[in-house]
Order: sequence, then structure tokens, then C-alpha cells
Amino acid sequence: MAEPGLTNVNRFHACGTLFLLHRNKLVLVLALIDRQPWDVQDARDGNAMVRSRPLRNAGPGDFQCGFAAAIKSVCAFTLVFATSCGGSLFKVKPPAALQPMPATAASANMGSISFRAAPILTDEESQELFESNLQLAGLLPVRVEITHNGGDPIELKRVRFGLTDAAGTKWKAISAKQAIARILKANDVFAYNPSSRKIFEEEFRAYELNLKTPLSHDEHRRQGFVIFLSPQKAPVSSPRGLVLTIEGLSQPATLNLN
Repeated sequence: MAEPGLTNVNRFHACGTLFLLHRNKLVLVLALIDRQPWDVQDARDGNAMVRSRPLRNAGPGDFQCGFAAAIKSVCAFTLVFATSCGGSLFKVKPPAALQPMPATAASANMGSISFRAAPILTDEESQELFESNLQLAGLLPVRVEITHNGGDPIELKRVRFGLTDAAGTKWKAISAKQAIARILKANDVFAYNPSSRKIFEEEFRAYELNLKTPLSHDEHRRQGFVIFLSPQKAPVSSPRGLVLTIEGLSQPATLNLN
């Protein structure tokens, strides 16, 4: 009979070593060489609680078995680690697969350049893109599209985005690196394959709006996400009256998002 809490978690033993796999990724390894078999009481989504109890008294051959177990454990760990290196912590949708900006998106025409923006307000939208609940982490991604309408390339390095809500409270724009740390914490991801985290970081950062290079008419259009952290870092819950401000160009602009 399946033990409670082991849904979607695969486990196996190698003579005293317990390996836990979640979504085909190594999330926790406990190497045990104490001559006492271990009994798994509970494990769930990267957070495993393991309790041991002796099932029998140690025998004279236990030391030899323990040494052999250590060798087998190293081999098993190497195999599992190698097979778990290919996946991300979360299944991130490629930016190229994004749907066009909704027709209802707020817009501002500033002559040679124009902006459109739409917030990601629901968990469903967040899960579809990043397979994680960004709102729970206190994050509000705003999708921004910049269009070059003609003329010389436009420098974007000085562009800064701000966000306020109906109460006039300011939300802080944060980097993709800071957002990733909050996502992992909010989703209780604390033990993982470093390779899987690296892949997730690369895939997530692909969504970050590039403001480092000028926008030319040949490129014409550029889009990405600007991520804001909620006041007091609280989970995001249907914020109203969101206003996006854009500064750093020849003139400022504001977009009423909802």
C-alpha cells in the first residue's frame, strides 16, 4: 500500500540509502550507513520527513554489508544525478510561444516609441507560463511591449518602470534573480539539483525585458516582463487601480493597467 505523502514522488533504497525523486529530478538524498533500516513516514514535494527505527539487532556481518552499501550508494547516486540533470525545476513555457498582447492592453504613444502593458493577475496565467504561483510569492509580472515607430535607435538604459495601486501604494520593481529566490521560497523548493536550478534561471530570465541595448526600427518591437514585489511582500490578491509609470525618456508616460 502506498504510504501517505508520497504522491508523485518516486523512492528507492540502496542498502541503507534513500533517494527521493520528484518530476524526474533529484530533490533529496539521504546516505545512511548506521546498520539500521529506515522507515519512511512522510515525504512531500521536495520536503521529506524521514524517521528511523531498528527492525532487528545488528549482526556480525552488518559492517561488511554497510561498506558494500556505501559503494552501491555512490554508484546509484551517480546514476540518478546524471539522469536528473536534464530538467528544469519548473516547466517554463518558451517566450516564443506567448500569445499576442491582448487588444485590451493599456497603451501610450510617445511619438518615436510606444508602449503597451498588461499585468499577469491570476494564478492560472502564472502556472501556464512558469508552472509556479508567482502571486503566492508576492510577485506581479507586468508584460511590456515596446514598439519603435521610426527614426534613430532609442537608448533604453535609463528607462525605469514604477507601479502604484488604487491606494497609492508603490510596488517595487525587482530583478529576475530576486524573483527566482522568492519563487523557490514560496513553493517550498529548498533541496534540488543545482543544474535544474540553473536551467530554470535561464528559462525565467528569457522573459525579462531587455533594457540594456538600444531599440532600432529594424528590430521594431521588443517585449518582456517587468516584475514587481507587492508591499510588505504579501501574496498578490486581485489588486485594483494599477498604474504603470515610465520614466527615463524625453517625456514620462503612465498606463492604467486595470
